Parts: sequence; structure tokens; C-alpha cells
Amino acid sequence: QVQLVESGGGLVQAGGSLRLSCAASGRTFSSYAMGWFRQAPGKEREFVAAISRSGGSTYYADSVKGRLTISRDSAKNTVYLQMNSLKPEDTAVYYCAAQRSGYSGSYYYTTEIRYDYWGQGTQVTVSS
Repeated sequence: QVQLVESGGGLVQAGGSLRLSCAASGRTFSSYAMGWFRQAPGKEREFVAAISRSGGSTYYADSVKGRLTISRDSAKNTVYLQMNSLKPEDTAVYYCAAQRSGYSGSYYYTTEIRYDYWGQGTQVTVSS
């Protein structure tokens, strides 16, 4: 069992930056692949970024490549999402998720149903 708590959301102007954090409880953080998803009003939740257990592999949605960067710090049991050059269409609730399966690769890391634990979400609003 792992608990996830997101922080760092807020209101920012277009072109600005935010860094989201997701703190995980427990002593087995390094055994989980981690992902970020988002849900905009009236839309389904969608994949944003993911990072492998070792941190050696990362995956991004096409819409955020080159602007958002996922990273993890095992010493702090925390995964980050650095968000630069933000656009109004990035406005959403951002969720952190953890996946305990031993599988790796794009399909597993980018598919919502493969994740076992979810945080409560943090709101990101980008004004134009």
C-alpha cells in the first residue's frame, strides 16, 4: 500500500512555470513506476508523463514533450513534474499515480488502468 500526496499546483500566466511534487509514503518507492495524469473540465483523464522505477526511462504525451519534465528522487520518495512554457490548454487537475507491476515499456507506463494507487490531485490553472 502506498499513499500519494500532490502539491505545487496553482494559478500561472501563459508562458510561466510550475513544479508539481508527489510525495509517496512507504519504504518501497523505488519499486513503483510513477506517472502523472490530468483531467480538464468536461474531459476524460489523460496521460501526461511517466518514469520507470530506476528513473532511467521517461515517457511523455505528445502535447507536453519539450515543455514538461518528469523526475524522481528516491531519497525523498518524491516524483516531480517540472512544467515550463505553460499554455491555457494545460489547465486541469493533475494526478500522481504509482504502478507496482513488474512490467515495463510504453504501454504499461502510459495506460491509466495499469496504475494501482492515485493521489487526490492538484489544480493547475493557466491564464491567457
